[in-house]
Amino acid sequence: MNRRQVLAALGGLTLTGGAGYVAVTGLGGERDAVTVDTLDAPGSAAGSQRIPAPGRPTLVDLFATWCVPCEAQMRSLVPVYESFGDRVAFVSVTNERFGGGLDAEDIRQWWADHDGRWTVGHDPESRLMSELGAGGLPFLALADASGEVVWTHRGVASESQLREVLGAVV
Repeated sequence: MNRRQVLAALGGLTLTGGAGYVAVTGLGGERDAVTVDTLDAPGSAAGSQRIPAPGRPTLVDLFATWCVPCEAQMRSLVPVYESFGDRVAFVSVTNERFGGGLDAEDIRQWWADHDGRWTVGHDPESRLMSELGAGGLPFLALADASGEVVWTHRGVASESQLREVLGAVV
């Protein structure tokens, strides 16, 4: 049974409470990995990043500069990054499209204003959001070192919640 057939069979599966474990995600597979462009910003260099990071637990944060709850999420992520950043790859990704008054400099400024210190990516085609099944922002996903998504969360996750889930994979 291929991945599409499995997902179709699970069509009625929903996660409650905004968080849960994802049993069927091939994000870690070579053909399913998503690569996003990265921005030159504090803690981040221009280039590209494969998500999840090969051979390393990866915390993915989907955000937008217009998203007020995303600001609150950053307040939880920063201290957790200080504790786990040497053992877990952190990647924050926005799907905002440039143009109409928004450009890379706006993302860099938002990033600096919210104390971001890890890789920040840009995915205007929303490939990552689609692959993760994210239905809103902020959205977090944690992949273990093998690349399997083991936890997702829609909405703001607390610092203590993040510490608990990261502690389980390092």
